[in-house]
Amino acid sequence: MLAELAAANAAFAVIKTAVQNTGDLTKVVHKIAEYSGAKQAIERQAREDKSAGKSGSDLESFMALEEIKKQEIHLKELVIWARRPGLWDDWVKFQAQARVQRQQEEAEREAWTTELHDNVGMRRSP
Repeated sequence: MLAELAAANAAFAVIKTAVQNTGDLTKVVHKIAEYSGAKQAIERQAREDKSAGKSGSDLESFMALEEIKKQEIHLKELVIWARRPGLWDDWVKFQAQARVQRQQEEAEREAWTTELHDNVGMRRSP
């Protein structure tokens, strides 16, 4: 989780600096994608830790998620002030659609892997 938080912090720092200096988010789109990926990894790890009952990771997960929440609030303010009205709402919708797409792709990969293992397991050796 520390690696993901470090990646999110680094990407956020680049985004913040770029927007403050230029007011242009388009120059840091790749960093926004990195930030979103790291955020999702942290959220996923926190869910896995919670479901596994890892009590030692609770505080670490909570603090990482709190850091991400603070960054999200700051990122929202940057987007609102740097770009057109409604861009933040569009960004949230885009993130939701991308998340659904990634979940579908993951489900398809899982189904393909399961089918492959089932088919290979059914073959008889000569």
